[in-house]
This record gives sequence, structure tokens and C-alpha cells, in this order.
Amino acid sequence: MKVVIVGAGFGGLETATSLGETLGRNAEVTLIDKNDALVFGYSKLDVMFGRTTPDAIYLPYRAFSKVGVTFRQETVTAIDPVARRVTTDKGVYAADVLVVALGADYDVAATPGLADGGQEFYSVAGSLKVRDILPTFGGGTVVVGVMTPHYKCPPAPSEAAMLMHDYLTERGLRDRSRIVMTTAMPSPLPVSKEAGDGILARFGELGIECITGVMPTLVDGGARRFHLSNGSVLDYDLLLAIPVHVAPRVVLESGLAEGGWIPVDKATLATRFPDVFAIGDVTSVGTPRAGTFAEGAGRVVAAQIVARSRAGDVARYQGDGHCYIEFGEKQVAEISVNFLGGPKPTSHYIGTTPEGVANKRAFGSARANRWFGISV
Repeated sequence: MKVVIVGAGFGGLETATSLGETLGRNAEVTLIDKNDALVFGYSKLDVMFGRTTPDAIYLPYRAFSKVGVTFRQETVTAIDPVARRVTTDKGVYAADVLVVALGADYDVAATPGLADGGQEFYSVAGSLKVRDILPTFGGGTVVVGVMTPHYKCPPAPSEAAMLMHDYLTERGLRDRSRIVMTTAMPSPLPVSKEAGDGILARFGELGIECITGVMPTLVDGGARRFHLSNGSVLDYDLLLAIPVHVAPRVVLESGLAEGGWIPVDKATLATRFPDVFAIGDVTSVGTPRAGTFAEGAGRVVAAQIVARSRAGDVARYQGDGHCYIEFGEKQVAEISVNFLGGPKPTSHYIGTTPEGVANKRAFGSARANRWFGISV
């Protein structure tokens, strides 16, 4: 059986790893990604605020070695879901089973004026650019602006605001600065009232403002003014933006997407095309766009594939995940969420604990070791 997985993020890596563990050489698995390394999403904040170096956050795909799995660093140029065929800049791959895990791309141009008037920090390149800007920032109004209601890592904007407080405090600039976060959501983390209220309480302690329920309409970089859908305008000195997210062009051109994202069966992650699955940020499954949810989806898809040759029941995708939230001042909160296991989403907010920092580090270490055999 030939399995082709496009995209080597949390979802693609977990699918390939699970297949290697269960099928070994009984399957021919090809994992394709255009990049040469994986970067955990939360590491970009560490880079942005100078808490680590770029070299320290890269997990090289050359270290990924699983029985029956071959990694190819290639750019996917076309996907034919009917024929289950993938074309890259270096070749063509035919599959018995195709798994699409290409994530989401950023469309900075979707927000008028953002390209010239603000800085995105969700990419490695963006986080590095902000890192280089911050030492020259002399204080003023910092706006963390969410340009879309659907984006990767829901806690990240709040984390950026709280870590900005730390950064400005360390540089002696906090008393002459204002930090504001804007979001289209009714809360910084609406899936959990406890978590959302906890973040807002922390904002209150740190003097961070939060404007909810608004979308940006215009960034005027010349005047440094941020226009919002409620008619208000924020004057800013530094705008840190979470840009609009879109499915990769190759997905949109494949016929897989509907309404901009790939629809899937919520229990199995199967698309409407036979033997084609989709997982993670590129889907409209209804879970947050975060690695932990894609990882769980990868395990379910691997089980679906294994079930072709082995008897047994396959567990339904639960849409569950566990996230860590940086509260600043070396405090980390935690939240567990299940989106699809019951009639409505459930969550358990742990809050900050003395073990929070170590637990987050262990989360990253476990995945680095499982997928790459690397200790971090």
C-alpha cells in the first residue's frame, strides 16, 4: 500500500510516525514538505522576544527516520484528489491513500495597509523581523491586532501582549507605553469562560487593554492609525498582527476545498474523495487551528489506514487537545479542550501552576523525541 502525506507539521508527522510503528515495511509511506525543518509555533514568540535563537528552534527533517517512511523535501505544485496523485517540483507520486496536511498560509494583503503599516509575527521570518525592530522601539502604544476570527494557536495573541509587558518592563519602557489587544472574538479565549476570564484578569494586573468583538478595516501606516469595525481608531507606534489565514493555493486549485477550507467527516477526517483524508489547519473540521489538534487527527487517520489490513474498531476523532498559555513573568497556564466528543465542547482550565513551565517544556521534548529522536 502506498500512502502519500503532504505536509510535515504535527499532523503529518504523527500520521507518518504511527504508520511506521504499526505497518513498518508493509506500507510505502512518503512524507513531503517544502521546508527542511519543523518549528513549534510557540517557539516564534521565544525568538521574537530574544528568549532563544533561530537555530535552537529548528527540528531538522533529516533526523526524521521511521521504518517504511521516506521524507522528501519538495514543493507540492498540484494535487489530484480523484487520481490520488501529487505533483511536486521534483516528481509525481501516485497513492493508494492520500493525506493532506498542508496547514494554513498567511494573506497579509487581505487587510488593507497591513503590509506597510504593521508586522506579522506568526512566521519565523516575521518573528525575526520583529526581534530586530524591538531593540530600537522607544516606547509608546503597542497594538496586538487579530485580523481574522480563525487563526492558529488561539492563545498566541494574548501571550504576545503579556510577553510584551515583560519585555517593556525589562527595558524600563512600560511606564511610558500602552498595550492593547484587539480580537473579533467575544473573549481572548472563548472556548473556555474560565480561561478567557483568567486572561482578562491577568490583563488587568498588567495594565493591558483588550477590545473584543471587532475586526480591523484599515491600517494607515503613514498616520499609524488602526481602524476597527466598530468605528473606533487606535493610534499606534508598533502594530503586531495576526494576519488573515487561508488554505494554500495548491489546495484551493485542487478541488478539495469548499468555502476556502477542506471539509471532512468529523469522525474519520475523510474527504468526499475516496481514500483521501485531510487533517489540521487546512480543514474546516471545527477544532482550533493548533498543532495538538492536528496531532490527534493524525493518529485517527493512521488508524483508518491500518484498519484496511487489520481487523478492529477505529476510534472516532474527538477533537481534543492540550494547550499552554504564557502569562508573563515566567508563569504558564494550561487548558484541555474536547470539541467533538460530546454534544458541545468541554474544557478544563488549570491556570498557572509551579509546574506549568516544566510541563510546557516536556510537551515539546516529548514530540521532538518521538518524531526526530532529539532531546530538547
